[in-house]
Amino acid sequence: MRILKRTFPVRRIAYFGIRPFILLLFIIMTVAILPAQFQHGARASNPQWQQFFYNGPAGSRPYFVYTPEHYQVGTAVPLIVMLHGCIQTAVDFATGTQMNQLAEQYNFIVAYPQQTSIYNPSLCWNWFNPANQFRGSGEPAIIAGIVQEIERNTARWTIDGHRIYVTGISAGGAMAVILGATYPDIFAAIGVHSGVEYRAITSLLSGGEVFLDGGPDPIQQGQEAFAAMGSFARVVPTIVFHGTDDVVANPIDGNQVVQQWMETDFLASHGTYDAGFNHPSSTMHGQVPEGHSYTVYRWNDNGGNEVQEYWLINGMGHAWSGGNPGDFTMWFSYLLSVAFRVVHHHSGPFMPQFLGYSTPYAPTW
Repeated sequence: MRILKRTFPVRRIAYFGIRPFILLLFIIMTVAILPAQFQHGARASNPQWQQFFYNGPAGSRPYFVYTPEHYQVGTAVPLIVMLHGCIQTAVDFATGTQMNQLAEQYNFIVAYPQQTSIYNPSLCWNWFNPANQFRGSGEPAIIAGIVQEIERNTARWTIDGHRIYVTGISAGGAMAVILGATYPDIFAAIGVHSGVEYRAITSLLSGGEVFLDGGPDPIQQGQEAFAAMGSFARVVPTIVFHGTDDVVANPIDGNQVVQQWMETDFLASHGTYDAGFNHPSSTMHGQVPEGHSYTVYRWNDNGGNEVQEYWLINGMGHAWSGGNPGDFTMWFSYLLSVAFRVVHHHSGPFMPQFLGYSTPYAPTW
């Protein structure tokens, strides 16, 4: 039996005085509201920013798509699916992350599924509901359906079905984890910001405790995620971001996301990826000018290909990793766009080796 000890160098935060407040906060808001100061690419009047409505067997949701100004149909490009947190809209998320600016720079399509108050009063993705934790039902099926609808709309876009990615923050990060486990045939890789491991909880009532203290054994959850993959099982590269001062999602949650996927990918790789949580392939320390310092841990498979990356941002709370809080510079967004870029053979600063990973085939259903 493989054992991953939880001795990674992340300090716990003392919550005793604020536990009741945080439990309430979890129910009404699991992510800080990003200030809507900059509206680049997220206005109804912008022809690159379009709203659509998906209606499928599992349910319906609105979604937004951003298309770079100079994109030409017929050019196959990646698709990045962005999942907002609670008390957020797609417009808020696009504005705060400025992912649309990066789409302009690197020529990819961005999709923003939108939760509605009909299904969650706080606009959270219902990742804690068992109905939304498996393939073929609930919100995972809806989001997968949105991706397929975008792929089929060839009059507007030509999506490279091997380069579709999903990322999210908080509740959106938790849903990104679920999508990686339930639809590995669609999503080539996932990004998780301030999220939790697969099926960390199965009811809302225990959600606050999980965010504060961590979830179940990540080895067990990794095995559950592998089982959820079914016949579509494959190694799913992951990039995880977490702040050391996050008082909503304890840093141990970031640890557990990494550990869970370490186990899932070990099983999916048939042993060719056998990483140790406490023994990363490389460790890098850095400092953003006038911003946070950070540590990056990377794990490679037996062939030297990077499979997992973990960014631990010192002093950051429960918020999208940015630079200047006045303009929400695109630190995490930039890293994601680079991590998911189209030029697989190029590597360099902030160019993770899992760029070479893609889904084994384009979805056909």
